[in-house]
Amino acid sequence: MSAGTGEQVAPSVERVLVWRHGRTEWNASGRFQGQLDPPLDSTGRAQARQAADALAVELPAGALVVTSDLVRARDTAQALADSLGARLRVEPRLREHGLGSWEGLTREDVARDLPEQYADWTHGRPVRGRGGEDPADVARRALAALADLPAAPVAVLVTHGGTGGRLIEALLGLGPEHRRIFGPLGNCHWTELVHSGSRWRVLRHNASATGGAPGVPRRSGADGAPDVAEAAGVAEASAAGGSARGGAAVAGTVPAGASPDEAPPAPTDADALS
Repeated sequence: MSAGTGEQVAPSVERVLVWRHGRTEWNASGRFQGQLDPPLDSTGRAQARQAADALAVELPAGALVVTSDLVRARDTAQALADSLGARLRVEPRLREHGLGSWEGLTREDVARDLPEQYADWTHGRPVRGRGGEDPADVARRALAALADLPAAPVAVLVTHGGTGGRLIEALLGLGPEHRRIFGPLGNCHWTELVHSGSRWRVLRHNASATGGAPGVPRRSGADGAPDVAEAAGVAEASAAGGSARGGAAVAGTVPAGASPDEAPPAPTDADALS
């Protein structure tokens, strides 16, 4: 597979679900996690169980469950592996985008103490002086993890907001100028892609366990028009039941979390103007 062009050699797995882990307390409080390792909170554990039950209904025999080695992703993935009776594959190359000096800080901390870096982030520019990983390196390692999988009808890649976003962009051949063309994945939401001809295409974006009929994920692709409209955004999980909904959302409904992809575009966002 090649990043940045959209043209790939036929992969060993031609259907992929990029699934973000369930909620953590740090997600709820807007604290940057990066490669630090906070666990799921009670809402995140409920999200994982609900999503696992829904995904288990639609996944075929032989599905691979592959997870980042960080505990919030591993525990999310384990719920699905248990539902499927499948072996869980742990893949460190799916761990979150390293955020350097921001890890452990809240959005408010960064906005107050590092205003120039915060402005870079909210405007979709490379963040100068933060350290951590370059987005292109994140995409490369995630692509390599996918390329090394054995043949299977589908792979569920349990990962993180930043890494998931960079992987989706790389599979679709989207460069940095197209960052945020898709809204950020909500906690325990997934994007489904299929390899068709020489390219990947999106069947669902920000799908969730409650995105369609009760308990059944919203379906699209071969059975109807792709749910690309869902890229507009996502309504976050409710605190009471831990459920989440996929689908288009009006501007401003994405909660103020602190993943690499959760900065709301500013009016002068270069991505929004391109």
